[in-house]
Order: sequence, then C-alpha cells, then structure tokens
Amino acid sequence: MVKEKRLPNLPEVIFVLVSFIVIMYVFVAQIGLPIQLALFVSWFVIMLVGLKIGYTYSDLQDGILKGIHNGLEAVLVLITVGALIGTWIAGGIVPSIIYYGLTIINPTIFLFAAFVICTLTSLATGTSFGTAGTAGIAMMGIGHSFGIPMALVAGAVISGAYVGDKMSPLSDTTIMTASLTKVNLIEHIKSMLYVSVPAWVLTGLLFIFTGLFYVNKSGDLSRAEATMASLQEHFHIGWYMLIPAVIVIILLAMKKPSIPTIAFGALLGAIWSFLFQDMTILDAIKTSYSGFAIESGVDFIDNLLNRGGIVSMLDVIVLILFALGVGGLMEKIGILQVICNTMLAWADNAGKVTLSTIISGFFGNFFGGAAYVSIITASKITEKNYDRLGIDRRVLSRNTEAGGTVTTPMVPWSDGGVYMATVLGVSTLSYLPFLWFNFLAVFITLIYGFTNKFIWYTNDSDSEETDQQIASL
Repeated sequence: MVKEKRLPNLPEVIFVLVSFIVIMYVFVAQIGLPIQLALFVSWFVIMLVGLKIGYTYSDLQDGILKGIHNGLEAVLVLITVGALIGTWIAGGIVPSIIYYGLTIINPTIFLFAAFVICTLTSLATGTSFGTAGTAGIAMMGIGHSFGIPMALVAGAVISGAYVGDKMSPLSDTTIMTASLTKVNLIEHIKSMLYVSVPAWVLTGLLFIFTGLFYVNKSGDLSRAEATMASLQEHFHIGWYMLIPAVIVIILLAMKKPSIPTIAFGALLGAIWSFLFQDMTILDAIKTSYSGFAIESGVDFIDNLLNRGGIVSMLDVIVLILFALGVGGLMEKIGILQVICNTMLAWADNAGKVTLSTIISGFFGNFFGGAAYVSIITASKITEKNYDRLGIDRRVLSRNTEAGGTVTTPMVPWSDGGVYMATVLGVSTLSYLPFLWFNFLAVFITLIYGFTNKFIWYTNDSDSEETDQQIASL
C-alpha cells in the first residue's frame, strides 16, 4: 500500500534542523571528522523524516539530484578556477601582480586599497568568485608581504568581492534575484544603493582606520622587499605578464559566460608559463591539474605560491555536492514550505518581514549550502507577506540580497564560504569577524525595516515621489 504524502509538521521540522546543527557540531568540533561526512550523515536524518511522511526512495533521490543540479555551475567554476590559479602562478601572472602591487601600495592604506580594487573588479566582472580567484589572491600575497594578518586581508578581499556580486548588473545572483522577485533589474540595483552606498563608505573608513592605527609601516617593509627579491629570482616579472588577467577581466565585463572565460584564462596561463617562465609545454599544462610547486627558501612565498590545480578543489567539490543534496532534500519533503507558512503567520509589519527575509536567506545558505538556494528561500518564503502588506517588491529584492547573497561567505560549508576559504587560504571562522561590508549591509537593511525608512508601499500616495528619488540615483 502506497503511503500518502504529507507536509512535515513543526516538531518534525525542528527535529531535522536541530539534528543538523548537532551533527555538524559533534562531527566537526568534537570528533574532528571532515565536514563532508557531517553533511553526508545529515542526508539520512532528512531521508528518515521523508520516508515517515510518505516519500519514496525514488522521490528522495530526485530531491538530491535536483539540489545538486541547481548548484552545478558553482562546481564547474571551482574546477576552472583551480586550473586558472595553477597556471597563473606558474605563468608569472600572480607573482607579477604581487610584485607591482608591492611597489605602488603603501602598507598603511593597503587594506582600503584591497577593498577598493576588489570592489571595482567585482563590479566590472559581476563575480565574487572570479574576483577572489584573481585580484583576491594577489591582494593576499601583498598583504602577507606587508605582515598584515591574512584573516584581515581576506575580510577586505571578500567585502569588496561581494559589493559587485550584490550590485553589478553582470552578476548572476543580482539577475536571479531580480527575476525571482519580478523586479526590473535596474530598479533592483537602484533600490540596493540605499543600503550598499552607506555600507561601502563605512566599510572603507573601517579599513582606513585599521590600516592607520594597526599596520606597522616601518616594520613591514623588510618582508615586502624580501618578497620582491624572491619573486624576481624565481619568475620573469614584466608588464606583459598582466595581459591574461586583463583579457579575463574584459571578457567577464563583456558578460561572457564565466566557466569558458576562466578556462580560457587558465589556457593563457599555461601558454605564458611556456613562453616566459622556461617551462616545458607539458609541465605548463600539468599545473592546471596538479597545481604549482616551488622551493624558494622563503617560507611565506612557498606557502603562498604552492597551490592551485583542479586537484586542490576536489575536497571542496565533494563538500558542495553534499551541501546541495541537503538543500534538495529539504525542498523535496516540504521543510521549506512549512517554514514559509510559519513566517506568513508571524511577519505582520515591515520590520518583521525584513527580518524574516534575512533569516530565510541565511537559512538557505546554512542548510542549502549555496547562494542560489538562499536567494530562492529568501524570496519565495516571504514574498506573499510583502504583497499582503502592500510593500513594493523592490524592498523584497533588496532584502533578498541582504539575507541571501551577502551571508553566503559567512557559512563554512556554503559554496561561497568553502570557495573563499580554499582560494584565499583562510578559514571561514577566521575571516568572519572582518566581513564588515557584509555585516553592515545586513544591519542597515534591518534598520530600514524597523524604522520604516526607504520602505516603499504599492498603495503609497507618495509612490511617484519615491520613484523619482530612485530614478535620480
């Protein structure tokens, strides 16, 4: 007899969520097992509940496959970025960027400069992943040479990278958010300026003050000089080494698909390795898979440059696949729908609906493991409340970005968190306190919600004035 399917009740939903948190804590913090195993075991908890409420094994498998399918683009980006990092280091591209950065950037303003450079790169390319994998790696090398803590540098890099991921019209998450919330893309971006501009200014000031009062200029220059000398000794340094980076940034800015563009950049890195770094063509190509290896005699140079290659991303890919499977299972058995129904009964004003959107977005990252999942949960779980309260959907789209996009790198097992930690070489919990733009974006969004500032209503008599204010931005 086939069991009739039903939605999970609230105790069953709470059981799944609590079990997930307990499994993650015990496996990672207490036993020291890989986080991949914790996510894999979480599958079985969700599947047990699914079987109890009438779903078949085939249904559950479909949920896993659908969840993984929704995040496959991030997996393919990881593979191509791994290849790009390996060949760009071998080809002297990353070393040249680091070298020239050390010659022109003062240590006291470096954190602000890194934030600005990554902001401009992400706005031009629309990708936080691409920004961190190119400009971000270079900034990490320069910061390390200045003796600045890597977690602090990573905070500046990721903060800048997520400005464009949130604001650029080329960003897939920006486009996806506008599409899901049924808001014109340009209107969506304009509405976010009310949050992003003050958040960006405050973040910039924080990095300026941190550099002025924290970074020891005189003490750090000796390491920078040693780094420059070591880079010159082991690589051919020249302006022409920057050509592949310029080409990739231009292609991304022209809205070319990220996967083939990054793969092409990896190919250029291999060609540059052969042409300018005295590598055989076979060894140059191998760096795309196995990464680059060097013994320079300088520990921090070796730690920085011995990385890259597709192989370096395999553990990360497994983690993301398991995380996406968790999200797919929760969607399949109706856990997200139950939470949506609960939110509908609670959120009865602008402040509560804003908070519920941010919580729903973070929920998607925490339990779904991907920015795409978080945007779906943030928008779909709460959209009915915006319509019921007569709040303009531009507020929904803005809040969705605050709850979904910018919280992605805060979760250690999300695609953004795993990617940033892997590429930048700093754990998520280490750089988390320095994600100042991300935290400020969430905080300012909440302030607007509970003070009813810049909250536009569809039945507002001043709606025309509001539209004019947005158009003037």
